[in-house]
Amino acid sequence: MTGPHEECPRRNRLVSVAKKKNTSLLQQSVEQAIRKYLDDLDGELPCNLFDTVISEIEQPMLKTVLRHCDNNQSRTASCLGINRGTLRKKLKQYHIEH
Repeated sequence: MTGPHEECPRRNRLVSVAKKKNTSLLQQSVEQAIRKYLDDLDGELPCNLFDTVISEIEQPMLKTVLRHCDNNQSRTASCLGINRGTLRKKLKQYHIEH
């Protein structure tokens, strides 16, 4: 079995982008989305912001990587850097068909 970085060559591209710009495109996108979310609250304080952001990011990430790996849970887990049991728990948590 190959290592997780060999199965996900795009990770190296993200790391390369991050080194060049000090922040990756992904980080910039998340920061921009959170800033917009907070602005849209119009002065109200957010509740459970951490859990909200994690679930909003985690669910589409799981779906996208699972699809990228042709629904292969072992490859998906390896790509995400988590074990297959954790992946299965998260798929169930978010009601993601696999």
